Amino acid sequence: MKIEMPKLPYEFNALAPVISEQTMNFHYGKHLQNYVNTLANLVKDSDLEGKSVEEIVKQAPLGPIYNNAGQVLNHTLYFTQFKPASADNRPEGRLAQLIEEAFGSFDDFKQQFAQAAATLFGSGWAWLSQDEAGKLVITKEPNGDNPLRAGLNPLVGIDVWEHAYYLDFQNRRVDHIASLWDIIDWKAVEARLK
Repeated sequence: MKIEMPKLPYEFNALAPVISEQTMNFHYGKHLQNYVNTLANLVKDSDLEGKSVEEIVKQAPLGPIYNNAGQVLNHTLYFTQFKPASADNRPEGRLAQLIEEAFGSFDDFKQQFAQAAATLFGSGWAWLSQDEAGKLVITKEPNGDNPLRAGLNPLVGIDVWEHAYYLDFQNRRVDHIASLWDIIDWKAVEARLK
């Protein structure tokens, strides 16, 4: 992934009411754009210039470059994991099988993943990732951390920084998390499997 804004497979108003056009304007249009611009400026004329965002996340020392690269990667995966809402939105095929193997059922997975996102103290991300053996795991990552740094393959991320949900849900993080299940594009998530 290059240091650039991801192309969205939907319009800014397509995820409403889960994520409003106003939130998209701020979260994607301003927050993510700032991370992209800042990261591009920070790596200019450094040994990380020309590297992919994933390589920067894996290699950069903790600090401003790592923080901005993590947020570019996190937000790119986040915004490209969505589609307009649909009823009974569930994974199928290989992804559904891996979820059942790791968590017992899709409903059990949703409960565990939502719990991880709801109980993360402060700002950060809850992730469904794939380990090196191919098993699915849930992690909580503070601030802009990404599971890629720990050798995991990130599949689905829930952003629990307040700017992700405050305009639409105020301080109701749990309600926001519950609403996201309607807009996850499980085919896009399955395409991330290794």
